[in-house]
Amino acid sequence: MNGYKNILFDLDGTLTDSSLGITNSVAYALAKYDIEVSDNNELKKFIGPPLTESFERFYHFSKADSIQAVNFYREYYADKGIFENRLYDGIEDLLKVLSSHSQSILLATSKPEFYANQILKYFKIDNYFDFVAGSNMDGTRVRKQEVISHVLDISGINDLKSCIMIGDREHDIIGAQHVGMDAMGVLFGFGSLDELQRVNPKYIVDNVDAIKGILVDSLN
Repeated sequence: MNGYKNILFDLDGTLTDSSLGITNSVAYALAKYDIEVSDNNELKKFIGPPLTESFERFYHFSKADSIQAVNFYREYYADKGIFENRLYDGIEDLLKVLSSHSQSILLATSKPEFYANQILKYFKIDNYFDFVAGSNMDGTRVRKQEVISHVLDISGINDLKSCIMIGDREHDIIGAQHVGMDAMGVLFGFGSLDELQRVNPKYIVDNVDAIKGILVDSLN
């Protein structure tokens, strides 16, 4: 088994359950267009992919309207939604264990980097991360493969066999595969088993302890 020395984590649906804040923010944005949602659970499909793409795909917004919708989204998210969030049980212990084994812990999220850093600090886990990468507020570097490539470039990582990307959606897996690294899909986030199986990550796990087992065992 490969020794994974560089661990890349997604954020939403992998480290934190951010569903309440994100769906409330999407509902707030849609209300600006007089679109009412009866059940915010319907909006969980927005978690993971770039927001502009989701507004276009699910509500057929034009490019211009989707960009404006993201601005409305941020009005709510920056003030309230970012904190309507919780750390998954066992995540901090996982980060402690990885850190104790001198594994490099990196964040690769399509969420704006500014918000990602705020969230890590809010949960007091920012000290575990060697590098944090996200999208830019202007909508660039939003695709997962772009974020992952940025992590590798800035961190000077060339040995892809030493890397693994951990995430809950197909975008995480596809992004990792595109750059040539292994990927692990987690089932406690917002992606389904069917979604993950379609993109064929090296591992699919259903709890945080399973992540720990694979990553620590890989060093033996």
